[in-house]
Amino acid sequence: MVQNTYQWALDQGCDWPEPDNATSGGYDLNLFASPPDCSFLCSVCHGVLKRPVRLPCSHIFCKKCILRWLARQKTCPCCRREVKRKKMVHVNKLRRTIGRLEVKCKNAEAGCLVTCPLAHRRGHQDSCPFELMACPNEGCPARVLRGALAEHRQHCQHGAQQHCPLGCGATLGPVERAHHNCYQELREAWSQRQERSRSLVLGLLRRVRKVHHATNFIRRQLAQLRDFLREDDALIAGTPQEETEATPEGSTGAEVWGAPGLGTL
Repeated sequence: MVQNTYQWALDQGCDWPEPDNATSGGYDLNLFASPPDCSFLCSVCHGVLKRPVRLPCSHIFCKKCILRWLARQKTCPCCRREVKRKKMVHVNKLRRTIGRLEVKCKNAEAGCLVTCPLAHRRGHQDSCPFELMACPNEGCPARVLRGALAEHRQHCQHGAQQHCPLGCGATLGPVERAHHNCYQELREAWSQRQERSRSLVLGLLRRVRKVHHATNFIRRQLAQLRDFLREDDALIAGTPQEETEATPEGSTGAEVWGAPGLGTL
């Protein structure tokens, strides 16, 4: 039926699309455990009907296939009758029938022997142990079978980070954990801090010595200034006696100092 329709379209000069599995609207025939009945096939893509719709002329096609066809031709691919999109009807009963057909797991070539109804295929794939899964650890490019994923994560070099088991507080990944020695690192850090503290203390002592020397120097200078001032006071206090000794003969001190009420002898 499919080949006859395809050949008829070519003979009539119609623009019939070549079957293409990559863009097919229907299910691939190789997906099914046993060859499906020809009444389940789409005349456009030659695959098993997916979301089947019926035209007013009673021909049934995959919804994707017929919409693509009608975008180029406004007639039925089989009988060439004019088609209006609003006249298309979803064939849900046929869809449920096709959903009960047995299909192979898409990972059959990888070793999965499970078959299940087409409607349950996605549910099986979500738990199939032969499904390739990307490693969830950030930075890991590996893709492994779901059944081996747990073991892979135990040895993955990009595994989740963990706290140091010795309690230093560091957060480490698998690579860091292999080379982590917090005791040695903390000991080196402590030694570095001690050396730094020692340098700071020595620098502080040097500054204290400089301040001490400066203070002693200032004290000596103040002592010399005090002695100088005492000597200066003594000189100032001794000035009247020197002036008395310097008074001319025949004069009294009273005359020299001009004491009131005193006369000359």
